[in-house]
Amino acid sequence: MDWTALSVSLRLAGLTCLFLLPVGIWLGRTLATAKFRGKGLCEALIALPLVLPPTVLGFYLLQQFGRDAPLGGVWASLTGGGLNFTFSGILLASLIANLPFAIQPIQRAFENVPTNLREAAWCSGLSPWQTLVRIELPLVWPGILSAAALTFAHTLGEFGVILMVGGAIDGETRTLAIAIYDRVQAFDEQGAARMSALLLFVSLTTLGLVYGLAGRRRWVRG
Repeated sequence: MDWTALSVSLRLAGLTCLFLLPVGIWLGRTLATAKFRGKGLCEALIALPLVLPPTVLGFYLLQQFGRDAPLGGVWASLTGGGLNFTFSGILLASLIANLPFAIQPIQRAFENVPTNLREAAWCSGLSPWQTLVRIELPLVWPGILSAAALTFAHTLGEFGVILMVGGAIDGETRTLAIAIYDRVQAFDEQGAARMSALLLFVSLTTLGLVYGLAGRRRWVRG
């Protein structure tokens, strides 16, 4: 087991969840409840990483993270460093690649909250913020937990985007998925098998959690 690569992967997955879940709650609720021009385009852009090949997404991010690009230039002026081939770079790439996994489950959960429930809360004197915290969040927590599980598991297994943006710098950008690839290239099949088994276990556990929560929501509604 490559413990250094595992540490990088866990740190990347944890920070991705930490930063994306608040965004997922805000955008998920907005897309579920609001009607505005361009909503379909917003949903399409959020879902784009699901269908775009990871190497293609990684290529465009690699270009935009360069010091000569607007995004990379702003980052360099603020921090004095670059984004490509750094942990900050793969973290930002992970945030973008995981947008649909963090937003869509939460959006679907908010869509299942009856509109008249929100209206009743407002008529009772609750502010929109109080309604969110006291009424809606307790109802949509399975969706939030599903989003966290999917985001965490997908980040652990992400390969193409991370490799394109970060390369394979040991202790910095070399994740467990990249370590598996390196072990196969080195004909270390046993080492690759152990790390692959860990990712397989995480994936199966995540899917079991997500489908279990989905079944619980159907049982509660029934």
